[in-house]
Amino acid sequence: MEIFQDRIKDAEEAVSRLKDSVKEHQWRLRYHVVPPAGWMNDPNGFCFYKGEYHLFYQHHPFGPEWGPMHWGHVKSKDMVNWEYLPIAMAPSEDYDKDGCFSGSAIEKDGKLYLIYTGNVWIDGKEDEDLKQVQAIAVSEDGIHFKKLAGNPVIEKIPEGDINKYHFRDPKVWKHEDFYYMVLGSKTNNNTGQALLYRSKSLLDWEFVSVMAKGEGNFGFMWECPDLFELDGKDVLVMSPQGMKPEGNKYHNLHQSGYLIGELNYQTGELQYGDFHMLDHGFDFYAPQTMIDDKGRRIMVAWMDMWESVMPTQTSGYAGAMTIPRLVTSSNGRLYTTPVPELQQLRKTLVEHQHVTVAEETWLDGVHGDCFELITRIDIRNASSFGIKLRVNKETGQETVLQFDKQSGKVTLDRNKSGTGAGGTRETEVTMHKNLDLQIFVDKSSVEVFINRGEKVMSARIYPDEQATGVFFFADEPVKLTELKKWDL
Repeated sequence: MEIFQDRIKDAEEAVSRLKDSVKEHQWRLRYHVVPPAGWMNDPNGFCFYKGEYHLFYQHHPFGPEWGPMHWGHVKSKDMVNWEYLPIAMAPSEDYDKDGCFSGSAIEKDGKLYLIYTGNVWIDGKEDEDLKQVQAIAVSEDGIHFKKLAGNPVIEKIPEGDINKYHFRDPKVWKHEDFYYMVLGSKTNNNTGQALLYRSKSLLDWEFVSVMAKGEGNFGFMWECPDLFELDGKDVLVMSPQGMKPEGNKYHNLHQSGYLIGELNYQTGELQYGDFHMLDHGFDFYAPQTMIDDKGRRIMVAWMDMWESVMPTQTSGYAGAMTIPRLVTSSNGRLYTTPVPELQQLRKTLVEHQHVTVAEETWLDGVHGDCFELITRIDIRNASSFGIKLRVNKETGQETVLQFDKQSGKVTLDRNKSGTGAGGTRETEVTMHKNLDLQIFVDKSSVEVFINRGEKVMSARIYPDEQATGVFFFADEPVKLTELKKWDL
């Protein structure tokens, strides 16, 4: 326990040395959860505990690159104002000495339990010679944690066609009299799959079965699985690594999406339908959901992508979370929309109604680098139209959202977005008489919600500070029936 506390102290000191220098950086997000300093990736342990939202995250406190994983920690009463708490987890034991990898949280008997993967590198190839086990830490107050003396709670990988090296990212929930755990895995021939465990006590776990296995173009490893019930259906969210591009889908290094089906808790098998992506932009990975005291299913994800250029690293930090998103279902699909609590951020409303857009149009008061924009567009007369965000006419910087009515295609183009990676992402949306958009822009991010969450596109962008213009464009006149813009 002393070693654990010493490691936490070392990590806290490293962050405190760096955090003041990155606080006012030009690309530092203002209303997203970002690391105070150092590296951030996957959300972990997202939960509602003792009247507050808790969000943990994969964290390397000693530098802006991925490194030995700790768990950073924030909490909030409203998912808007986040308080940074002491680092919750640090590598300290034989079973997790090279990293406290991703996991989840659950309340039991008034205590908060973190279930995570302990990682150990063995001499050899990093992707093959590793040992991964599942371990638990517990807290009375949700802030200070102790690792269980009986760790690891799952040490051996089950018999069968289950890769012995890749066995991680436990998500735990309770169903009737049992606790259940889904784990990310792959077969010996590199096909992604999810494993199901159960326990009466949360401490002693038995393997039930391979819950679901990929077929066809479904990746070589399923990371960060999450199983929950929504509207009477079971939803498996996961992040498959290695899916090959198909049309305009799967162009990021790794994907995140979901299957809707029915889990047989006796056999442990999930009967499921098609795979659908959760976000069609550039930067979205490892989503995790929780249910709050209002019964809402809420999701956050890492708003970056592996092996992407991250220009903030030169300033001592990297990584961010998406805004929290409300998850609902309609017609066999998930819809994700910003949680309504984010409306607390709104300042200085600018409003326009019944504006005709032809060619390129600028609207009075609609500009900035940290704002929310809601608009309804009457598209009956248009064929091609869109919005340019974070525009600097002098340098040619712009991030372009373009719609093609005939094909239903929407394109997010960041080839001129500034420093960092370029590229385009495309998807299709429903286009009839009107198109509804809700767009969140922060200092180095854009999140676009189309038709009340039918599709979402998220991206990190790194324009200069003068890139604050917003322009609407169309090849044939379109009408902005209404437009509201708030600084945030």
